[in-house]
Amino acid sequence: MLAGNILKSLRIAVAVAGSAVLVVMVIVSAHCFIRRRRSNPWMVLSAEEEVEITECSQFKISEIRAATNSFSEDSKIGEGGFRKVYRGKLENGKYIAVKRLERCSSQGQQHFKDEVAQLVRLQHKNLIKLHGYCLEEGERILILEFAPNGSLERFTSDSIKRVLLSWERRFSIIRGIARGLLYLHEDSCLNIIHSDLKPSNVLLDDNMNPRISDFGMTRLFDLDQSREKTAHPAGTFGYMAPQYVRHREISAKTDVYSFGVVVLEIVSGKKYSEHLLSDAWKNWRKGATFRLIDPMLNSSSSRSEMSRCIQIALLCVQENVGSRPTMASVVLMLGSQSTTLPMPTQPAYSTNASVGEMSTSSVSGLSTPSTNEAQDGSTSYMISLLID
Repeated sequence: MLAGNILKSLRIAVAVAGSAVLVVMVIVSAHCFIRRRRSNPWMVLSAEEEVEITECSQFKISEIRAATNSFSEDSKIGEGGFRKVYRGKLENGKYIAVKRLERCSSQGQQHFKDEVAQLVRLQHKNLIKLHGYCLEEGERILILEFAPNGSLERFTSDSIKRVLLSWERRFSIIRGIARGLLYLHEDSCLNIIHSDLKPSNVLLDDNMNPRISDFGMTRLFDLDQSREKTAHPAGTFGYMAPQYVRHREISAKTDVYSFGVVVLEIVSGKKYSEHLLSDAWKNWRKGATFRLIDPMLNSSSSRSEMSRCIQIALLCVQENVGSRPTMASVVLMLGSQSTTLPMPTQPAYSTNASVGEMSTSSVSGLSTPSTNEAQDGSTSYMISLLID
């Protein structure tokens, strides 16, 4: 009897020890995998790891052709950066944005799969969603959510459409953009820097909710890395932080700067010019921010909220990178009127540091703002020279 009890106890001890070893092995393996992914965010996924790919729909090329009328010119709503964008309608009546990668692009199929695997992970109400992809017949196509109201630029640059943007709606758009950027920077599994935020890359759904789009200029950054350099800056003049243009330094504060410029456009109703920051700074210092506010916004009851947004925008466009707030701080400042705002310092490009002093020919991969930018209604394929 005693020998039997000892044997039973021994079996239990062995089983417990074995389970403990198994748990430790799982934890160690997971830790090693996470460290490996963080050290190389562009690491190619193996077949077993491509879970994200299977979680979105793989469309047939015949479905895409039917939805876009064989990629007709009438269906095309934008192009550029090695891709064309089409508005499509599926058999079930659902509208989609179809982003077709040009065959002449140097991007390979594996790069496309990695891109899809990353985009599927991004789930936020202020980001355009990825519905699926197509790889048939040599095509590389992304199928994305369609934004029926087009881009924010369509409203801010059109005096007739801008009437539809009440202050309440504009403020909601500002807060939505801020939350979307916060998700990209800190809350997503990829920690993404957009690097080309501008009104044409903010799309509006059927309820006028903002959806950040166009990750063609995206950079991934390690959680332990606050700043890095890129060999090929890419973006749009006026929305690019000076450190990005001059020294090719990119960080989350690059997007913070762009956000500040976009906020000033939304509040003022003026398209970006090199005088926008100067005017905002001068009027704020004089206590006359009302001069910057869009005349179409006649609600005096919201003037203090508008002025507060101008001050937050000025904090975002400060010359010194370290002085700019994080998007987490911006979201907090926008959400609480009782939060005391810091005093901004002089913004970049407000005096002798004019955007005009730096020509597009001096830096590759850059574009200038245009009223004819494509309103593609979707998140773009990451195909810029920035990640080649």
